[in-house]
Amino acid sequence: MKSFNPMRPLFALSLLACVALAPAVAAGDEVTMYKDPNCGCCGKWAEHMRANGFVVKEIATPRMHEVKRTAGVPQALASCHTAKVGGYVVEGHVPAADVKRMLADKPKIAGISAPGMPQGSPGMEGPYPADRYSVVSFDRDGDSKVFARH
Repeated sequence: MKSFNPMRPLFALSLLACVALAPAVAAGDEVTMYKDPNCGCCGKWAEHMRANGFVVKEIATPRMHEVKRTAGVPQALASCHTAKVGGYVVEGHVPAADVKRMLADKPKIAGISAPGMPQGSPGMEGPYPADRYSVVSFDRDGDSKVFARH
């Protein structure tokens, strides 16, 4: 007969708490980010995403124009880096909270973008006052609308 170990229920409860409190990023939601090899702010955005529970794979390429075209990013919504996650495109310095919302809501869009490089957006923090900016959703037909305001 096995003896009762008083630590076993405590261990099981601790393990359950760790699973419940883990980041809300589903398995397979790895972010693949394409960036220009000479860009520094893109790496800072990747750090922001990692700090918010995402796994980020960075791919440096001098062919960003091709990456954006293939991903279907409208030229007016372009930024410095292009990422893919959960079947969606994330263009530029989009906050992790917006990416998580998109992945949870699963809207019928191609992706979201923070057009340009808004000062104060994730990866673009600095000594200057933060810009007000919008994250814009876009579909395969080129239609877009405001997804979030910051």
